Amino acid sequence: MLAKYDTPLIVDEFYHLFNRANSQSDKLFYQERNYRYFLQKWHHYLGDSLEVWSYCLIPNHFHFLVRVRQNLAVEIMEQWRRFSISYTQAVNKQEQRRGSLFQEHPKHLHIKTEGHLLGLIRYIHRNPIHHNLTTNIENWRYSSYRATLSQTETRVERKQVLDLFGSKKAFIEFHLQSSNNMAIDYCLVE
Repeated sequence: MLAKYDTPLIVDEFYHLFNRANSQSDKLFYQERNYRYFLQKWHHYLGDSLEVWSYCLIPNHFHFLVRVRQNLAVEIMEQWRRFSISYTQAVNKQEQRRGSLFQEHPKHLHIKTEGHLLGLIRYIHRNPIHHNLTTNIENWRYSSYRATLSQTETRVERKQVLDLFGSKKAFIEFHLQSSNNMAIDYCLVE
């Protein structure tokens, strides 16, 4: 069940955070630079409070799998508010638009089982395939999949993610398996 916007987040627990553009026809990311700017703002406002284990940004929505670093749920949500305002103002100026960019508040769900955690990582990384944006997750530049497999510096919790799977090979193979998304029907964005 999705938590209310102001539901406290628990330290060391995992959450699936996601949101979408205000309407079906709106976008969150209009230009390539928007993806980079979004991640920079995310890190600036939320990086001290949330570890990123997996993420994917697509034109009209995003998904993050995070673990809470600090017991500051009210502050995390205040930081989220500041983050979304800052990003919205930049995109509105760029696109000469007005008004809200995001649907009301980010949605979040407490992840309680390892099976859900593993399946969610795969779902997040395969999201661009689900939305016909690519046929190969390795080609989608706006997710944590490539960062998890590379040796380059990243803010993604690469070692911990790979430790969940046991190896890079197991991580890759798990992502190639077909999946049943029933455990994550709550977040399917069409």
